[in-house]
Amino acid sequence: MRSFLKVFFASLLAFIVFTLVIFFVFAGIVAGIATPKKSTTGSDAVLVLDLSQSFHEQKQDNVFSDFGSSDQYDVPGLYDLIRLIDHAKNDTAIKGIYLKCGENNNGFATSEEIRHALGDFKKSGKFIYAFADVISQKAYYVANLADKIYCNPQGGVEWKGFSIEEMFLKETLNKLEIEPQIFYAGKFKSATEPLREDKMTDANRLQLSEMLNELFNRLMVSTSKSRDIDTAILRKCVNEHLVKYASDALQYKLVDGLKYDDEVKDEIKEKLKIERHGLINFVSIGKYENAVSYKLDGRDKIALIYAEGEIVDGKGDNNQIGGATYRWYIRKARLDKDIKAIVIRINSGGGSSMASEDMWREITIAKKEKPVILSFGDVAASGGYYMSCNADSIFADPNTITGSIGVFSILPNMQKFFKNKLGVTFDEVKTAPDANMLSVSKPLTDLQKRFLQSEVDSIYFTFKTRVADGRKIGIDYVDSIAQGRVWLGKKGMQLGLVDRMGGIQDAVACAARMAKTTDYRLREYPEPKNILDMILSKYKKSVSIGAIKEELGEDGYRTYSSIKKVKAMVGKTQARLPFDFTIQ
Repeated sequence: MRSFLKVFFASLLAFIVFTLVIFFVFAGIVAGIATPKKSTTGSDAVLVLDLSQSFHEQKQDNVFSDFGSSDQYDVPGLYDLIRLIDHAKNDTAIKGIYLKCGENNNGFATSEEIRHALGDFKKSGKFIYAFADVISQKAYYVANLADKIYCNPQGGVEWKGFSIEEMFLKETLNKLEIEPQIFYAGKFKSATEPLREDKMTDANRLQLSEMLNELFNRLMVSTSKSRDIDTAILRKCVNEHLVKYASDALQYKLVDGLKYDDEVKDEIKEKLKIERHGLINFVSIGKYENAVSYKLDGRDKIALIYAEGEIVDGKGDNNQIGGATYRWYIRKARLDKDIKAIVIRINSGGGSSMASEDMWREITIAKKEKPVILSFGDVAASGGYYMSCNADSIFADPNTITGSIGVFSILPNMQKFFKNKLGVTFDEVKTAPDANMLSVSKPLTDLQKRFLQSEVDSIYFTFKTRVADGRKIGIDYVDSIAQGRVWLGKKGMQLGLVDRMGGIQDAVACAARMAKTTDYRLREYPEPKNILDMILSKYKKSVSIGAIKEELGEDGYRTYSSIKKVKAMVGKTQARLPFDFTIQ
């Protein structure tokens, strides 16, 4: 027995030592792979910006996703991109920018900030060439300021105006015998419209029409100024569908020429004095980010907190704004004596009203000790606006979707669905009449409905009060511009919901002025994860999503995501953007 135990413990010790050695070897290999060597730009470089790449608020780590390819770089965040373009303006190694403008997978406010940065780059005298086989409208909004715009002779420019199409589920729910018990405050709060209507309400149609027309007008005006084309001609081309082919785009001066990819590259070679068979030194934005030092490195600190995604209770995940997590970020920045000001970048259509209230509270406390500046991205509406409204100053882009001051709650009654469709019934035991009020297995009583509507009305009143106090305006006036209605940033400034037009760079500069510092660096939150956390998180997410997509397909996965989102809202009062939409 003694001999057995001796052998057993010796083997166990050997196994533990072996496991630790393997772990540290693996960690060292991973760290070596995930920390790429510093890149070099080289001379006579052309920076490549592909608008089909989605630029989130914070850098997207590219752990293993492109392993073995020629470009294994992270995807810079929007503010990184803006700073990189600004750095390239004075970088003698960069001679110009090559803009890939087929699709644009970024929002209108993000596109506006990229466009502004490119316009500033042009002041250096360096060139910007834009090319795609077919140029989409949203991509053209950015590309129209390029020195030269080319499209494929068999391609063209999409020039048809904007549209929004919404899907309504009222008849589906009727067939399934599901009653969507809905409580909302604000006649424009149309988040629940797809569940209770079979078409757009007049209020929703009005706000969507005004928003689309304003965005479309900005496309017309920016194109008119950049291309020296009368807006009347541009509108006529849309209304009469005059731009069908590439030759039409050339005829109406939307492009400078019809060329194939190789011909555009030859023109760039000629501009750079590269012989015909030579290679252009194209540098991707990811590689450039890895090659240069573009961030400030001053004495003082300014906190920059990126808040992107749905607002949820608790910690949330990587793509959400967890109330508890972000409350801690703001508090941490407030308590750090080296941090002189706080900038919060919001890109959210809202979500949990309670989480929004908690973050509003933390911002209110923080502004008593140091300047707090809010920068709005593509969307800063409903809960995203709720948490922001008491800041010292709010910046928005003209194309930012904001406002949507209103709340709602959903509690479906699925009793008939369970019984008639599935043959399922329920019974209960309770200690009080309303102990199971939030159950979906039975309808609400009239008293319970009044209670839930009262709760929604109370939170709506609190929301309006927060806005009135934070923006120093009367609550009656707030009510007149609230009602769940969405506004674009420029109109939001006219209404007093926003202080200034400007992007994230303007907000950071404002924070520095208010903190009375010119010698500063940024402390960014969320802080980067360690390499093992990133790998495990990415692996876990890719496996779970991959498994669901394999079973349901792409369309099924989108339906699953929508159902999951609705399920998370059941029984919880929401301060959320009134609709999920795609502008086409």
